[in-house]
Amino acid sequence: MSTNVTPGGRRPPRTGRSGAHRRGLGRLGPLPWIGPAVLLIVFVVLWPVYEMVRTSFLKISVSGFVRGWAGPDKYRKLFDEPGLGSVITATVVWTVGVVALTMVLSLALAQLFNQRFPGRRVTRWALIAPWAASVLMTAIGFKWMLDRTAGVLNTLMTDLGVIDQPQDWLGDPATAWPWMMFVAVFVSLPFTTYTLLAGLQTVPGEVYEAARVDGAGAWQTYRRITLPLLRPAFLVGVVINLINVFNSFPVIWGMTRGGPDSDTATTTVFMYQLKNSDIGESAAMSVVNFALVVVMVAAFLKVSGWNKEEA
Repeated sequence: MSTNVTPGGRRPPRTGRSGAHRRGLGRLGPLPWIGPAVLLIVFVVLWPVYEMVRTSFLKISVSGFVRGWAGPDKYRKLFDEPGLGSVITATVVWTVGVVALTMVLSLALAQLFNQRFPGRRVTRWALIAPWAASVLMTAIGFKWMLDRTAGVLNTLMTDLGVIDQPQDWLGDPATAWPWMMFVAVFVSLPFTTYTLLAGLQTVPGEVYEAARVDGAGAWQTYRRITLPLLRPAFLVGVVINLINVFNSFPVIWGMTRGGPDSDTATTTVFMYQLKNSDIGESAAMSVVNFALVVVMVAAFLKVSGWNKEEA
């Protein structure tokens, strides 16, 4: 009786179904591992984008019934809206203003938290609170603080004699915008500060030592060493804030609902307002929003030269 044993006393490797199976998987490469992620992106990102674009070309009743094909009529109707220009202008000012203030204040806070001082751990924990709380809940809380009749701010300022009578802070766009921007910065600070703080903590201490030996001052060290090395974290913070602030719905909706009319609305809130009268036009506004945020982020990345190495 013969046995499958090699002269060295070892059995030869078995080939067959299992070997063919392994070779088949090898031909697929990384697809079995990245496949689920790709499917998730297709169903969670690409499919909704497709549906959004398709809906913008349909006639849909307020109750949700499709009445037929509308072609580009919804886009014509959208661009004929008298308030669209002012809404887009307000959106640009809102986005740029909130992101700029957030980045400046977060940079200062990150620099502070990177130093050693008594109570640093407690203050770091305290900074998480606005981030941990619901953005809508925070917006509604500030709305009640600014209420004309029962708001704590009006009561305090009246008692101190700062104002003669209670003010409708959120009823006037001139005062509503600054307050909404304040709340937007307030809820954006934690994430941005921790992003920049993480970047600061990756800067090697030896670099600062070398700068001190070379006689560099504090400002020179910060400008020529800290800021260039912090650039990747700073770009991440700016890009994420651009997207979040542009699409910030809870802050504005929770405080003013975009009113009066659309005087305190961004394009995201304006899109939601249009939903009550024309779903197709609201979908067209969604497509415009998507294009605007892509152009805004792409323009920033182009100007910042994000893929260029530091000299």
